[in-house]
Amino acid sequence: MKNYNWVRFDWAMKRLLRNKANFAILEGFLSELLRRDIKIIKLLESESNQDYADDKFNRVDMLAEDETGEIFIIEVQNQSEIDYFHRMAYGTSKVITQFLDLGEHYQDIKKVYSVNIVYFDLGQGDDYVYHGTTDFYGIHKKDKLLLSKNQKIKFDKVEPRDIFPEYYVLKVNSFDDIAKDKLDEWIYYFKNSEIKESFQAKGMKKVKELLRYEKLTENEKISYDRHLENLRYKASMVWSMKAEEEIRITELATERGIQIGIEQGIEQGIEEGKMQEKKQLAAKLIATGMSIDEIASITGLTTEEINKLK
Repeated sequence: MKNYNWVRFDWAMKRLLRNKANFAILEGFLSELLRRDIKIIKLLESESNQDYADDKFNRVDMLAEDETGEIFIIEVQNQSEIDYFHRMAYGTSKVITQFLDLGEHYQDIKKVYSVNIVYFDLGQGDDYVYHGTTDFYGIHKKDKLLLSKNQKIKFDKVEPRDIFPEYYVLKVNSFDDIAKDKLDEWIYYFKNSEIKESFQAKGMKKVKELLRYEKLTENEKISYDRHLENLRYKASMVWSMKAEEEIRITELATERGIQIGIEQGIEQGIEEGKMQEKKQLAAKLIATGMSIDEIASITGLTTEEINKLK
């Protein structure tokens, strides 16, 4: 039987890890991920760093800066978003421009790492940890573009990839629960909210000490329990809505398609039926308070189409 004495990492990021005394936990995780020692100096403020009371849709992220000035975007996402890759690209672009002051040179751009812990099947791939960088290769000679000697000296970089953002995607649900190294120990914790006695990853000792459920205040326990209930409710609602959507769209598309198809053709009628069903589903989701992005992801409607239903 699994031991659920430790709180989920996503909730801890919002409620506990913003305290500088607890930075060792984030430092440990980032050190194991990047395979070098990371020392966080401070958390950075941004729109996405605000702490909202209504967090039932769990849009969590954090900005941190290390001792070298490099910036980390750390985000946990529980619900599937079809445009999540676009969101990653936007996030790094926004951070780069946000922390380049007017009048500063381009060479002062911060190196940004986007670390994404996702609890859904993002993209198509069999691994559970992916790393993305920017490299340039010749289309004729197939050589790799490097920095010049002067650039290496001036910027203290070796390759263009050392300047461009880097992306990490941890597909938690794809992990097989077999911890083969210290990074796997962290992913095991992310997936199971459990820490085995044998785990020795950097920062894990602090997790064992600070993120135990019984150490929470009464108010924190209430907040955490509500967070878990919101996640369960959201997962159940999305599953039910999708199943219901598939059945209803098929039934309505057939009925509506036959009716309209008499005058306008079967194909146009089916499409009309599907659109009407999607709008009905979107209207129900709006009533639950779900965000526009979530509704668009589930129904396939555009933001403009959804806004017209309000």
